[in-house]
Amino acid sequence: MGDSTATANLDVALEKHRTELTGYCYRMLGSSFEAEDAVQDTLVRAWRSRDKFEGRSSLRSWLYRIATNVCLDMLTAGNKRARPMDLTDSTPLARAALSPRPDHTWLEPMPDARVLPPVQDPAEAAVAKESVRLAFMAALQQLPPKQRAVLILREVLAWRASEVAELLDTTVASVNSALQRARATLAERADTGAEGAVSDPLDEEQQKLLERYVKAFEGYDMAALTALLHEDAVMTMPPFDLWLRGTADITGFMTTLGASCAGSRLLPVRANGLPGFAHYKPDPEHGGFTPWAVQVLEISEGRITGFHCFLDTQRWFPLFDLPLHLEAEPDETEQGV
Repeated sequence: MGDSTATANLDVALEKHRTELTGYCYRMLGSSFEAEDAVQDTLVRAWRSRDKFEGRSSLRSWLYRIATNVCLDMLTAGNKRARPMDLTDSTPLARAALSPRPDHTWLEPMPDARVLPPVQDPAEAAVAKESVRLAFMAALQQLPPKQRAVLILREVLAWRASEVAELLDTTVASVNSALQRARATLAERADTGAEGAVSDPLDEEQQKLLERYVKAFEGYDMAALTALLHEDAVMTMPPFDLWLRGTADITGFMTTLGASCAGSRLLPVRANGLPGFAHYKPDPEHGGFTPWAVQVLEISEGRITGFHCFLDTQRWFPLFDLPLHLEAEPDETEQGV
C-alpha cells in the first residue's frame, strides 16, 4: 500500500511540472511536438531513475537537468528552426510562388495554455509571454544549444548562475561567459523586441483593433484591412517559404492566390503570447467551413505588423483543441453561403 501511494504521489508531483517543462523545451527546440515529446521523455526518465533521486536538489531542478539533457541530445543534429524571413528575401507579388519546405524547417506555433503556467506576479507573466513570442523564439534558434539553455534559465526563468552551473556540470564563470555571448547575439537581431507593444491583457485599443480585423477579414474588405496593417507589415505562410511585405502585396495576394479565403470565419486563440485566430474557409464540398490556418498576429503602435499563417491544419487544429469543421449559421445556409 505504501509503495502504491508513493507511486501515485510521484505521478502527481511530476505532472505538476509538465506545463513549465513544456515551455522550457519549446524555447529550446522551437517545435511544439518535439517539445511535448521531450517532456514525455523527461518524465519517463525521471520515473525510471526515481531511486537515484536522493533529494539533494529539488524535484524541479532535477527535472530541468533531465529535460536539458534530452533537449541537447535532440539538438545534436544542428537543425535551427526558422521563420520564412530568416531564410529568404521577401518576394514581390508578381513573382509569388508557393514552395513548401519540410516540417523540420519551421519554427512552430504553440498554444499559450501548454507552455505558460499560471503565475501570480504580472511582471513574471509578462516575461514568460515575451519569451515565447515568435521573434524572440526565432532569435533563440540562432544560439548554440548550451548558450540557449543558459539564456533561458538565467533570463527567462531567473535561475542563479550557480544553479545553472550545477545543472550543466560547469563553472559559474563559464555560465556567465555563455550568457554574455548569448546576449550579444540577440542584441544583433533588431527584431527581437518587435512584439513588445502587445499588452497583457490586451488594452482597449488593441481589442478594438482585433475586432476591426475580424470584421475586415471575414468581410474580405481589403480597404478596411489595409487601414489596419502597418505599411511594412509582414505575412508568412509556413510550410511555404514565400513571405510578403507591405499592404499592397499582402492584400494583392489575398485577392488572387488567396481568393478562396473570401467568406471565411475566425475564432480567437492565444498562441505564443500573442493574439491569434483559427481561420476556417468555406467548404464548397460539405458546406460550412473547413480549417485553413492558425493565424498569429503581431501588433505595434495600433497597427498589425505581422500576420503569420500556419497552414498545416491537421497538426495545428488538434494541438489547439479546435474543431475540424464548422457548421454554417442558419442564416448563412439560407443565403447559400
